[in-house]
Amino acid sequence: MNINSRYKTISLILSIILLFGLVGFGSFYTYWNSASPYKTCASCHEIELRVESHAHSSHQNLTCKDCHGTALSNGFHSLKEKGMMVVNHVRKVNTENIRMNEEQILDVMNNCERCHTNEFAKWKLGGHSMTYSHVFLNEKHNTTEQINFDCLRCHGMFNSKSVDEIVEPLKNKGPWKLKDKELMHRSAIPCMACHQIHQEGKPVSQPDYSNPQEAFYKRKAEKPSLTFFHRHEKININVVDLPKLKLTDNNREVAVSDDPIMRNCIQCHAPNAAHQAGTSDDRTPRGVHEGLSCMACHEPHSNDARNSCKKCHPPMSNCKLDVTQMNTTFKDKNSKNDIHFVSCTDCHKANDPKLKQKMMKITRI
Repeated sequence: MNINSRYKTISLILSIILLFGLVGFGSFYTYWNSASPYKTCASCHEIELRVESHAHSSHQNLTCKDCHGTALSNGFHSLKEKGMMVVNHVRKVNTENIRMNEEQILDVMNNCERCHTNEFAKWKLGGHSMTYSHVFLNEKHNTTEQINFDCLRCHGMFNSKSVDEIVEPLKNKGPWKLKDKELMHRSAIPCMACHQIHQEGKPVSQPDYSNPQEAFYKRKAEKPSLTFFHRHEKININVVDLPKLKLTDNNREVAVSDDPIMRNCIQCHAPNAAHQAGTSDDRTPRGVHEGLSCMACHEPHSNDARNSCKKCHPPMSNCKLDVTQMNTTFKDKNSKNDIHFVSCTDCHKANDPKLKQKMMKITRI
């Protein structure tokens, strides 16, 4: 056999091996992406708990790959991620409590947009879509409040690093810079800060239209799907299990809404350790709005409150004035009358006889 014939034989054998390899890989890849997760993902005991929780969640009709992608859905990056899972399984690294890191969380979040387009768009336009640069490089904030380790409780809660590994200096005087440039445009408050994808629940279903009453009564209050991710414990806590805020204003206990969703808001928009109203980032309603929930005014995801006044107030208030034009921060952000805390006496003198007369009329209505 001459050299050319030998090369042809070797090339033919290699081609056949390659062909069978591609067919075998393609068949296995197709099977893995279409088979039940109990025969694929859950075959590894580390993933079994996650598969079980998914089976009882509101996303149970979705497959694992719908959110987590496949080994090739994001090119080499996905192949590397999935490959490392296999390597860690063999090496028995982090085998009992597997959790996604921040990059993986954001990869999954990008898939949320496919189904929750409207919610994702509103989140993008709202204050919670801020990036690390918006949080840690804000000169106005950093000069008034020093960056500290508790910042990561609400901003960057999935980041495994400490705050001094993220930004420097930790002082009131800058300039400040992020140590990792990749964090510049990374979301600091992703969807999973408030939503646990595997949270127990039922998929959305339409009512029985032959029984019109069911269209209303089927919407009975159920356990909210919102959760708060506790960075230190690395667990999601359902809002109904979060404590109700106890707040005082000059030794007077402030009435706080029982809305469980609001309990999520106050984990970050919280008062100081003494629970004094209006301290730190507390915006719990007081004054004329005391007792209202955050959600009474703010739209979910976008946090927009521009249409909130119309929900409760007629076009003209009992004072015969358009409430949207009153001197509050609703109309002008520079107003001294914060819409969260505004009271009647902020605009009227307490002993004003006209005010007393108007209040008597309001009481009789």
